[in-house]
Order: sequence, then structure tokens, then C-alpha cells
Amino acid sequence: MLHLLFSIIFVEMAVILLLLFRTPLRKLVIMGLDRMKRGRGPVVITTVGGTILVLLVTSISSILTFQQREIEPGTINPTDQVLFTRSLLDTSLMGFILFLGLMMDRLHHYIRELRLLRKTMEAVKKQSRSFDDAKNGSSEDLKAMEEEVASLKSRIKTLESECAAKTDEVKSAESKSEALKKQSEGLLLEYDRLLEDNQSLRSQLQEIGQGLANSDGKKTM
Repeated sequence: MLHLLFSIIFVEMAVILLLLFRTPLRKLVIMGLDRMKRGRGPVVITTVGGTILVLLVTSISSILTFQQREIEPGTINPTDQVLFTRSLLDTSLMGFILFLGLMMDRLHHYIRELRLLRKTMEAVKKQSRSFDDAKNGSSEDLKAMEEEVASLKSRIKTLESECAAKTDEVKSAESKSEALKKQSEGLLLEYDRLLEDNQSLRSQLQEIGQGLANSDGKKTM
């Protein structure tokens, strides 16, 4: 019994030491504990722990019985003292086994929680990096759009100046056309006046010619 208890204690101490320090065997121990906590493993562990707890309670009760017998003088013999010492050692070892088992379970649980926390932190860091990259990319796109808007604004200003220049040219051409129109109207009026003068001169010449013809006819008669 003592050999079994000491063996269990040494195994638990070795597992705890492997869990405390980062070694290549740590992953194997964690994988083994993970498998032990799956399927029927928890039932077996609970059964073994319950059995050890029952034995512990039995040993404690026997120790209390021995202590009560020590109060009465002459009731304790050397055999009882040996049994008392054995029960006390068994009780200490079983209590130590339960304590180490609890420590081993808690260490395994905290290591798993730490791994999950690290994975979560890595995922958060990756997301933050991707967000920063997207933000940098969007800022670059925004800068490119701003540059394009600035170039478009300068192009619009150039087109506006060209349009103003074309408008001035059109206005000057319209003013020139108006002047030419007025000049052509004046020339038409002058042409009409000259036609009238020409017609009047022709009529006067015809009258003079008829007068001269009439006077010549009278002279011949």
C-alpha cells in the first residue's frame, strides 16, 4: 500500500514539474491529460478520487479512535502504536495525493486557459493589423482621390478661362458684325439714293432730248 501511495505521489510530482516548465514533454503531458478528461476518463478519475477520499476518512476516524484510547492509560500496546503510526502515514500520503491531484488539475486547466487567451490575443492582433492595413490602404486611396480632385479642379479652372476667352471673342465678333451690319445698311441707303438721283437725271435728260427734238421739228417746218 505504501509503495503504491509513494508511486502515485512521485508520478503526480513529476507531472506537476513537467507542467510548470516549458519542455518538449510538456505538450505530451498536456495531450495525455486532455485525453484523460474525455470520454470515460472523468468518471474513472472521480471514482479513484472518491475511493481515496473514503479511505482517507476511514483512516482519520481510526486515528481519532486511537487518540481516544491513548487518553485511557494502559489501553495502548506496541502493536496499536504501530498501527496508529501506519494509519497516520497512510492518511498523510492520501491527503497529499489528493492535494497534488487537485494542483495538477488546476495547473492543466490554467495552462489551457492561457493557451486560449494567447490564441485570442493573436487573433485580435491579426485583426488589428488587417484593420491598420485596410486603414492605410484607404488613406492611400483617399490621397489618390484628393489628388485627382485637385487635378480636376485645375482642369475646370483652365476650361473656365478658355470659355471666358471664347466668350470675349464671340462678343467682339458680334460687335464687329453689328458694325458691319450698320455699315451695310448705310451703304444700301446710299445706293438707293444714288439710284433715285440716276433716275431723276435720266428723266431730266429725256425731257431735254424731247425738248430739243421738238425745237428741231419746228425749225424744219
